Amino acid sequence: MARDVSRLDEDDVRVRPGRGTRPRSKQRPGHVDAAEGLVLTVDRGRYTVLIDDVAVTAMRARELGRKGIAVGDRVDVVGDLSGRTDTLARIVRLHERVTVLRRTADDNDPLERVIVANADQMVIVSSLADPPPRYGLIDRCLVACLTAGMEPLLCLTKSDLAPPDDTLTRYEQLSVPAVVTHQGGSLDALLSRLRGQISVFVGHSGVGKSTLINALVPDAQRAVGVVSAVGKGQHTSSSAIALPLPDGDGWVIDTPGVRSFGLAHVSADDLLWAFPDLEDGATQCPPGCEHLSAADGCKLDAWVAAGHSTPDRLDAFRRLLASRSVADTT
Repeated sequence: MARDVSRLDEDDVRVRPGRGTRPRSKQRPGHVDAAEGLVLTVDRGRYTVLIDDVAVTAMRARELGRKGIAVGDRVDVVGDLSGRTDTLARIVRLHERVTVLRRTADDNDPLERVIVANADQMVIVSSLADPPPRYGLIDRCLVACLTAGMEPLLCLTKSDLAPPDDTLTRYEQLSVPAVVTHQGGSLDALLSRLRGQISVFVGHSGVGKSTLINALVPDAQRAVGVVSAVGKGQHTSSSAIALPLPDGDGWVIDTPGVRSFGLAHVSADDLLWAFPDLEDGATQCPPGCEHLSAADGCKLDAWVAAGHSTPDRLDAFRRLLASRSVADTT
């Protein structure tokens, strides 16, 4: 029998349990007493944050939502800031990033992974032998570095096993500064370029990256691996970590050894931004131009012919463009 809804009184109205009539507040705590810190490590939802020379373990507050936090991030933290064992603080704010170094697992992966935030320069570490230079990977690291707004530095190790001339010549066109090292040799030239900077070290496993970090920061105790019989390094660093230089004038960030550096997130125009001598010429190109050749309608060849840049610079730019779609195992 149907009920006469016109005769229902207040006691007959059903109210869903747990749903009150008071509107939900959108206000969030101001955390005016939060302390600013630098994220040193990230490990399975736990973050080591340096606050006034004290290393504090923290978790991400719920109000941050899905915002990712990376090594190098500047954050605001509340809670127990003593740094004592078994204490846990909360990260409540993420500061705006100056630079962001990203990579994808491969060139078809739409998911970008933030490796490091707020680094000033990328130190691309490559050995000259055992294993030999992998130019494809170096080129890709350069693309990621330049499009992130960071300065590149090429660090060539094991020069006691092979000369650096060919590798240095290859990157002269890009005006990439370089330092050359060998086992047991002086690191003064490298150290001078690290002072006052936040530098992220990136390189293939087995090139001597962790050996460099241990020499630069003796207390780092980063694990050092060996090169296998097929010339591939063993992964020794499992996570990124920020380490202060002993004199306090600069930071180095060690990262796990990489075997690939996906660039699905980088477009031709992204890379062009790092070539100001070519950028204005690209405005004459047709929409969607990939800037790979004059045969495809690119106007950069004419721009260079008019004296606004050099053929070497255009060749280097196109080589980096091509590296986005070529496997980085060479």
